[in-house]
Amino acid sequence: MRTHQIVLLPGDGIGPEIISVAKELLEIVSVKFNFELKFVEKKIGGSAIDATGNPLPEDTLQTCRESDAILFAAIGDPRFDILPREKRPETGLLSLREGLKLFANIRPVKIIPSLIESSTLKREVIEKVDLIVVRELTGGIYFGKPKGRVKTEIEERAFNTMTYSNKEIEQIARVAFELSNKRRNKLCSVDKANVLDVSQLWRESVDKVSKDYPNIEVNHLYVDNAAMQLIKDPSQFDVILTGNLFGDILSDEAAMITGSIGMLPSASLSKNGPGLFEPVHGSAPDIAGLDKANPLAMVLSAAMMLKIGLKEVKAAEALEKVVDSVLGKGFSTSDIASKESIEVGCKAMGKELVKELNAI
Repeated sequence: MRTHQIVLLPGDGIGPEIISVAKELLEIVSVKFNFELKFVEKKIGGSAIDATGNPLPEDTLQTCRESDAILFAAIGDPRFDILPREKRPETGLLSLREGLKLFANIRPVKIIPSLIESSTLKREVIEKVDLIVVRELTGGIYFGKPKGRVKTEIEERAFNTMTYSNKEIEQIARVAFELSNKRRNKLCSVDKANVLDVSQLWRESVDKVSKDYPNIEVNHLYVDNAAMQLIKDPSQFDVILTGNLFGDILSDEAAMITGSIGMLPSASLSKNGPGLFEPVHGSAPDIAGLDKANPLAMVLSAAMMLKIGLKEVKAAEALEKVVDSVLGKGFSTSDIASKESIEVGCKAMGKELVKELNAI
């Protein structure tokens, strides 16, 4: 029997609630498709700070390195906002990405027909949306040096450095081109080459890689225009390739096209180590413990883990089918509820998903 070692990182806020739903479904689907999942739960973020004083304990990082895949829920707790940046929960996730060399973030954005009315955009604008945002994850302004804050007698100044090498750009570009090769052969690279030197190198490097993929149609957009086009005509996009900062912003904007950021999964991948699979939403501390969280992005992240990280494609498709089925029957959490839907909490949504999965 195939066996996979999975690290669970519940994290903060609603994280423990939603990862509990995903774990139960994974246990059921692994039996149905004849493989074994061995789970190890570790701390990260605020929960790790409470336990160890460190947002990413060395034990967590090492266990992740030795795993086959990592399923991560959410991070962030306003209790720690007074701490220095390097001590806050979010630094734990950044350090994990850096420690595992997770350079490629993959965020699919696809309209679910039963939820189309949940979007704030018109049906005719979004009904054909099926795109992927490919974001470079370990470079750019979040990791560039020098950075810091400087005080003088006159003022205080803060600074960060946006920096990329041609090798970093070419590496993430190839991920995007390979994805586009399996889809509609269209790639849009997003930068700010009219202003930034680093974006000029970005554009040149993407064009260099494009010569190896002559079948793929490539165009370039400045980030401000790309943000506008995502709202004006999102169905024009197939694969969007961009850097860390721009990708952080555009992927959240793209997520809201579907009606709720609570519906979308993501994958962060390295060249050869374990991948990290997580919902794109945050820790939502305002609803933590109230049974109001939407677990569907967490479940779909588990499906991405099965498909991409573990190559258990049939099991992944089963989870995706279960989500579609439950939504098709009208069940929804408050963030995606409509007048016609049956509104349920996190636990009840989990029970409906289990019921559908057991029926397969």
